[in-house]
Amino acid sequence: MTRWLRELEPLRVWPKTISATHYNCVRLALKRLGCPLRHELQRPALILLLDEEVWAGMAPWDEELPLLAWTGFDTHRSGLDQPVACRLHLYHSHAGLLMGMALDALDAALKARLDAQRTAGLGSDRS
Repeated sequence: MTRWLRELEPLRVWPKTISATHYNCVRLALKRLGCPLRHELQRPALILLLDEEVWAGMAPWDEELPLLAWTGFDTHRSGLDQPVACRLHLYHSHAGLLMGMALDALDAALKARLDAQRTAGLGSDRS
């Protein structure tokens, strides 16, 4: 997944901080649902490809076209409640408008998937 990250020049790279809630949710999903993880968001329309090193937002009309990517996660923090610093690569002029909405939507969607997996696991234990 990261080949294009090395080959494409971003329009801009910003230092960013991801909340502990968002970061921890993605990490838990990668552990429980599999890595890499692909998730399609409806609002904003975005395909997210997640792995240990990169969270990439791809154009839904062309999965080869990155719009934004979070990279360089600084996981050295004093506790799980601490935010995580990273770098945000923007590959589209309007991609910055998506970043906050995308993280919020991803958090809600992954929590629902994790809850569904947990519920399905509890149901199979009761047999």
